[in-house]
Amino acid sequence: MIVCKSVDSIDRVQVGDILVASMTRPEFMPAMKKAAAIITDEGGITCHAAIVARELGIPAVIGTKIATKILKDGMLVEVRANHGLVKIIK
Repeated sequence: MIVCKSVDSIDRVQVGDILVASMTRPEFMPAMKKAAAIITDEGGITCHAAIVARELGIPAVIGTKIATKILKDGMLVEVRANHGLVKIIK
């Protein structure tokens, strides 16, 4: 998992990482294409992250309000997008 607090940090995202951000913009696309899942603090079903996740066929939990405060780089989490849940495993 990689927490991206700015566009400058998206280069750290590798294929299969979970991308965590306060929100996404078109500049995040290279990282989003590599991500196995997306988690954001802000947004709803029509936000950029939700639309791109649907297009890419990857799970997303959007609008958590606290993901970038709680989640840290390298944590192991389970993303249950159908339930809107992110479970910290380690």
